[in-house]
Amino acid sequence: MNALDIIIPVYNEGGKIVEVLEALRHAVKTPFRVLIGYDHSNDTTLEALRSYESGSLEITLIKNRRRGAHGAVLTAFEVSTAPAVLVFPADDTFNAGIVDSLVERLQGGCDIVVPSRFIPGGRMEGAPWFKTVLVRAASFTLYHGARLPVHDATNGFRLFSRRVIDSVKIESSLGFTFSLELMVKCHRLGWNIEEVPASWFERTSGQSRFRALKWLPAYLRWYAYAFATTYLRRGPETVFIKSH
Repeated sequence: MNALDIIIPVYNEGGKIVEVLEALRHAVKTPFRVLIGYDHSNDTTLEALRSYESGSLEITLIKNRRRGAHGAVLTAFEVSTAPAVLVFPADDTFNAGIVDSLVERLQGGCDIVVPSRFIPGGRMEGAPWFKTVLVRAASFTLYHGARLPVHDATNGFRLFSRRVIDSVKIESSLGFTFSLELMVKCHRLGWNIEEVPASWFERTSGQSRFRALKWLPAYLRWYAYAFATTYLRRGPETVFIKSH
């Protein structure tokens, strides 16, 4: 079994997906497979993959049970089997080199490893001003106010342990809110969360599925949850755990 499953939710990425896969294939030494989640059969990503010579790279295509980024990731979570599960952006050709270090942190005892844009060595460039203000303000207040142990709380690019995927119930249903939800729940459980520096650049091709205003109420629920953990002393018993 591979040590790592890399989940990539896609939406009309075209040839960009090949660049991402090539970056992963050349940079990642950890044995891994790629799970690509898509909404519809005429997605341009699938067309590009048909002519892609993947060699020994294992790629599994997954038709989403529910449309959108959230549906893509949750469907892939159900298919994943590796002890480490990474949600990776479909336009990211520059962070493949840190994937092995993420896995090493997880193998050292972490349950979530956060690639952070807001610590030394990390950066965020090219984002619209509203998105920049929103994500920086949320991350700043969650770190300094709610005392989350990371400086970049809202990024969907994140590595989860098998324990997180198998145990913690996801209640959110929009966008990448699951990522913040899982982190604040694991923080309440007292599970280990660490971060490493990462880069982020606004995409120049394809279509972003980030919907700040639409997703804001869902994010605010888990934002408040983080503060409740710290100031209302909510304990692990209030975390929804999956029944098996």
